[in-house]
Amino acid sequence: MRLEATNLGFRYGQGPWIFRNYNLCIESGSITALLGDSGTGKSTLAKLLAGYEKPLEGTVRLEGAAFGACGYRPVQLIFQHPEKAVNPRFKMKDILHEGFRVDETMRAGLGIEPAWLNRYPRELSGGELQRFCIARALGPKTRFIIADEISAMFDPITQAQIWTALLAETSRRGIGILVVTHDRPLAEKLCDRFISMGS
Repeated sequence: MRLEATNLGFRYGQGPWIFRNYNLCIESGSITALLGDSGTGKSTLAKLLAGYEKPLEGTVRLEGAAFGACGYRPVQLIFQHPEKAVNPRFKMKDILHEGFRVDETMRAGLGIEPAWLNRYPRELSGGELQRFCIARALGPKTRFIIADEISAMFDPITQAQIWTALLAETSRRGIGILVVTHDRPLAEKLCDRFISMGS
């Protein structure tokens, strides 16, 4: 399966174009790095690929077909700051099962402790919260993961734990990953293909 962006162009309002005529293709099962400094448009591209924003020019297609904004998204975006991606009024068990029922095996593989399920987001660390966001993104219909600086805020041990768990699950299911990062050493450890944005 392929996720393809063709001749994408985007800007916010009447501001300068962030990029135009941008093309990208990633395959199922691949681990591709999208490298670039802050401000080069990596996060904007991630939102376009996952359907959070609509391109002003060009198209995003999954296996040749456009996918709608309604229902479960086959391209899941995991954000850098997990606290911004969860409802602070929900307990973690409700957040975890918003889209589908996450089984015990997946929870264990991601290092999610059973005691965390009855806590609120404010009662967990950033690393603990990110594990929930990863689990929530790995629904049965997920075909690609866009991981936007998902471990940038964590210490090296937590960073390694998060990536080990995510890569194990995506490898088992043949899910493609786009690793959005400015950290080239991390990308070189994880990825088999590299794309650069910006100068």
